[in-house]
Amino acid sequence: MKRKGKFVRILKTSISFMICFAAVLCILQRVPQCFSQNPAALAAATFTLNNGTYKIIDNTENENQDEDTLVIEKNQNKTGQSANTDKTSEKRDKSNYYDSFAEHKGENKYTISENSYFGTGTQIENFYIKNKTDANYDFEKYLNSPLTFNIDKNTESPQILIYHTHTTEGYMDEDVDYFYESFYSRTENSDFNVVAVGNKITEILNSKGISTYHDTTIHDATYEGAYERSGNSVKKDMEKYKDIKVVLDIHRDAIGTDENKIKPVFTYNGKKAAQIMILSGCDDGSNWFPNWENNLNFALKIQNKAEELYPGMTRPLSFGYFRYNEYVCDGSLLIEVGTEANSVDEVEYTGELLANVLAEILS
Repeated sequence: MKRKGKFVRILKTSISFMICFAAVLCILQRVPQCFSQNPAALAAATFTLNNGTYKIIDNTENENQDEDTLVIEKNQNKTGQSANTDKTSEKRDKSNYYDSFAEHKGENKYTISENSYFGTGTQIENFYIKNKTDANYDFEKYLNSPLTFNIDKNTESPQILIYHTHTTEGYMDEDVDYFYESFYSRTENSDFNVVAVGNKITEILNSKGISTYHDTTIHDATYEGAYERSGNSVKKDMEKYKDIKVVLDIHRDAIGTDENKIKPVFTYNGKKAAQIMILSGCDDGSNWFPNWENNLNFALKIQNKAEELYPGMTRPLSFGYFRYNEYVCDGSLLIEVGTEANSVDEVEYTGELLANVLAEILS
């Protein structure tokens, strides 16, 4: 009987061993198949946080890594669609700028709101003017008068000068509806400041046979005296390139508060762009600005053509007792492209459309 009991125990042990061995073989066979069909299936577990972002615990990384460093935010705009992931934005180097998608542990998070500014001020044709003077002007007369200058196409000599008094004025890196307190909207990184807009305007105008020079000199390393320094740059450029007839100072605006920034937008062909605001000054006799009427003529034509080609592109034109560097020639204007809350993709698109407008007027 003892021998029989011992035999049964050996038999049970052998059967158990065979079952375990078969199970191990099955696992070894199935695991590679799972990874081949979906490599991420067993590598990450995803949890939705209360604020709508996603925490991804990625086991392919160091298992001892602090869990907080593995938080990835999926940002959405107000319509619930994913944030803009235009391929051009992937080429920009954020290493020395701000990154909306980076971890901002412990920082306060604020809002960005979209708005379209239109329909305020005095209506002229299909656009509006904010007359900040105490005088009445016949704006339609200026609009319908011919330009006082002509440009030559397909020449090597620059006809247009693009520059920036406030060269370091920057934009949001992405199309998002939030910003963290570490966002600082001034940078010398030309992928994210007004130089990017100037580059786009220059590229399009040159492609259309209108020779354009872009001066990217930084004039606002210190804010005070920036207009004097940029004016000196313009003078040097015009002495070097004597055929320049249009001089555009490209800026960006800032609207809103420290906790809610406003970006002015419009949409063309299903793509979001930043609104522009043209500033055209005048002289009441107390300032030397003899050519302001010719500047106004040019400004009104840009405003009118922009609304004709791209409805909603312009904020009301700002007209008042100022001159900035607009006295340098008849085609000299200051143009604000978006605000610090617009994404750089949006303002580059606006730069492209603005160049189309200029080409239509000047051709």
